[in-house]
Amino acid sequence: MVTYLDAAATTPVDQRVADVVLHWMTAEFGNAGSRHEYGTRAKRAVERAREYLAGTVEAEPDELIFTSGATESNNIALLGLAPYGERTGRRHVITSAIEHKAVLEPLQHLAGRGFEVDFIEPGPSGRVEVGAVMERLRPDTLLVSLMHVNNETGVIQPVADLARELQTTATYLHVDAAQGYGKIPDDLVAPIDMISISGHKIGAPKGVGALVTRRRENLDDERPPLEPIMFGGGQERKLRPGTLPVPLIMGLAEASRIFEDERGRWQAAATEMRSRLLEGLGGMRFHVNGDQGHVVPHILNLSFEEVDSEAFLVTLKDLVAVATGSACTSASYTPSHVLTAMGLPDNVASNGLRFSWLPALAEDLDVAELARGVEKLRPRA
Repeated sequence: MVTYLDAAATTPVDQRVADVVLHWMTAEFGNAGSRHEYGTRAKRAVERAREYLAGTVEAEPDELIFTSGATESNNIALLGLAPYGERTGRRHVITSAIEHKAVLEPLQHLAGRGFEVDFIEPGPSGRVEVGAVMERLRPDTLLVSLMHVNNETGVIQPVADLARELQTTATYLHVDAAQGYGKIPDDLVAPIDMISISGHKIGAPKGVGALVTRRRENLDDERPPLEPIMFGGGQERKLRPGTLPVPLIMGLAEASRIFEDERGRWQAAATEMRSRLLEGLGGMRFHVNGDQGHVVPHILNLSFEEVDSEAFLVTLKDLVAVATGSACTSASYTPSHVLTAMGLPDNVASNGLRFSWLPALAEDLDVAELARGVEKLRPRA
């Protein structure tokens, strides 16, 4: 039996969530845009879900739009703000070199349009300091985009502190919260202007997420001035046109409720699993990547000395399912851009392995067998 240790890539849909999704696919199948009873029931359900999900980050319901996930949310936030930056001459953007490709690639596109993108490298801790961001702030800084939790190392970024610092400026803050939403809720109630959310990291179906766009008191109580990057239909304040996927939206809301109710148990079990892994592998030589004082409990990035990460994946594929980076880049044999940006030695950056778990799927892992498997991969003297 292969133990699934890639929960940072995706999680299984909770059966309770699947039941809700199926209900809204079959028994209640109306289009939320239709002006009859079927459509009215669907629309009311969507608005209840919107109200609940916005409330989880202390936003207003009309400050949340539904998307297909964090990648789309990131694109709407970053590319949608660009025309305003072009009109006002504010073309400076600050981000980190360890962002997900769903942020780095839209920003690369903006750079091709004449924007200056300033990349902060966090150093070996993997954590970007607020001071490092504020030092680079300029009158023409349109936006700061900083992820909540790094998807490879699990290191938590100081987004709440940064949001409070930026509140007195005209610079907007965007946070990719794909890995942190539901897990560290206190951070996301901070005055962050735009938050990208993904459902499939917390037991919701793939293909649904949200973008929160908060009003800002010091900017005339207006939302970030986003313009659409897609057209047709006018749904979701014209920022995300298309028929609302009611079953997926209801699944996202249900998954969020379940995770909120069970977060304490999840955190305790995830922490216990982390301890079990580190203790079971304690006799081996490895490097733990990232600041362990600021990390989520369910992600652990290790580089084993004298062990090739690709050989690990191939040789131990019948024992554990792990990743060498994010799911979007792990098919590549190049060193992790995250570990490289942290300034880690080549042998460490090239061989990072991400272990991430949903406790219920990892409880049967034989850590001693895993340790024996790793030891066999070391070159013989």
